[in-house]
Amino acid sequence: MFDDSKRAFIAINDDKEIKKLIYPRRMYKTLFKHYRLKSYRSPGYYKNLVVNIFMGLTVLYFVVILVIMGIMLPGLLREIAPQQDSTAAFNGMMIYAVIALLMIRYLMQPLSALELENYRILPIKRETLVNYLLLKPLLNPLNYVTLCFAIPFAVTGIYPAYGTGCAFRFLLIVIFLIWFNTLLAPLLKRKFNNIFAGTIILLTITGVPAGLEYFKIFSLFQLSQHIFDFLTRTPFTWISALLPSALAFFLNKRYFAKNYYPENFDRKAKKKETDTGRFTFMERFGKIGEIISLEMRLVLRHKRTKRMLYTALFFLLYGLLFYPNATYNNSHEWLLFVAIFVTGTGMLIFGQWIISWDGSYFDFLMTRDIDSHTYIRANYFLLLALSIASFIATTPYFLFGKQIIIYHLVAFVYNIGVNIYAYLLGAVFNTKRIELAGGSPMNMQGVSYKNFVVMIPLLVIPVTLINLFNLFSAAHAALIIIAVMGLAGILFREPLLNMVEQQFLRRKYALCTGFRKKE
Repeated sequence: MFDDSKRAFIAINDDKEIKKLIYPRRMYKTLFKHYRLKSYRSPGYYKNLVVNIFMGLTVLYFVVILVIMGIMLPGLLREIAPQQDSTAAFNGMMIYAVIALLMIRYLMQPLSALELENYRILPIKRETLVNYLLLKPLLNPLNYVTLCFAIPFAVTGIYPAYGTGCAFRFLLIVIFLIWFNTLLAPLLKRKFNNIFAGTIILLTITGVPAGLEYFKIFSLFQLSQHIFDFLTRTPFTWISALLPSALAFFLNKRYFAKNYYPENFDRKAKKKETDTGRFTFMERFGKIGEIISLEMRLVLRHKRTKRMLYTALFFLLYGLLFYPNATYNNSHEWLLFVAIFVTGTGMLIFGQWIISWDGSYFDFLMTRDIDSHTYIRANYFLLLALSIASFIATTPYFLFGKQIIIYHLVAFVYNIGVNIYAYLLGAVFNTKRIELAGGSPMNMQGVSYKNFVVMIPLLVIPVTLINLFNLFSAAHAALIIIAVMGLAGILFREPLLNMVEQQFLRRKYALCTGFRKKE
């Protein structure tokens, strides 16, 4: 925002100074400068510096993978479809890629409408603020990670066959499609309001063409191939790829013409608000059931927890990246890693924060007639239910073969016999409360390096174990050991929960103190 001296200067001067300040070009420069400064001037930036470094390294890791994939893709496409040119094969997948990336953005890209509130009291045109709101995401470097894949492909696949002009036009088309997705995803999120319903609609939009393609009724692949081959190889036609982005931009502007103020969104949200129920059937299980009922209502009534729930549902599809691939089917460590991940997705997403999301009213809970024995076991059974639900949801993967069934059963037993106690113990040591009102899927508030440290051994230990035994061609022996570890955890449930309870009692006041602090 403007500093005090600037405000004072405007206040005591005539209208010419105000007009100079709100001149659109200068105003855009000021707004984008504020956007840049906000990223590293916010208090949470330096508090979560370790988390930011970890996320930066994670992004760098995926960038390297995308670059390698882009370099190798032309050769892979020639092996998969030797009768087709690699560029033509890639162009055939473009529309499917756009829809898939749109779905990912729809789930992951945050909305930023409320950031305009501080500017509305200033003499700035509404159109300027709306344009800033729409153009701001286009400056985020993370939106252009796809180029780390597209540029190497253009250099190794398109340039040798069609020359510099064709490769350059291809990259421009990719950038325009990135703009289209970046602009359309927030519009869909605002229009649907219910992210689950929107996801189902996008899955249907993707599934119907895929089904028509499979039954050879209509080929979206060939249509995509013809369109992008024409745009890439014909000079000046690439400009038409900018039309979808322009359409998405003007649709957003039209939407904001009707819904500019926050109360419009609040009114719509209240109309669509539904009662999440009391889950009275849980109350028959006593206080443990009552606490679980409260936690379930908490999950379904707050943005942050609902977003985590949808993320968990999305991660259930992780196995589709590996199980259909013959290369990974022969890799014991990858099969075990994926099996542990997908059968424990619910527990992985919620486990370490299951106490932190009670942080806003943790003091209140500690003054009620709820003993630590009941509280810990209620959280245990909730994580157990999430793990069972994840396992049941991943049973369709059994169609990929008998070995997938074995790996999933072993991973499920390991999750509920070993990992579940580790997550509960990690939750006891997490003193950062979760702000439930934060709806952004990339919101790292309440996250620290401890959360990542706890996750590593839970996945690395079994994978390392199976790698060691695989050196002696005894991978099945490692699976037996991992399953026995899980069964031992199930048999000794009470002693292990008592250990977590003792740690909770020691850490209770530290948790109370930590949860009172706001980041």
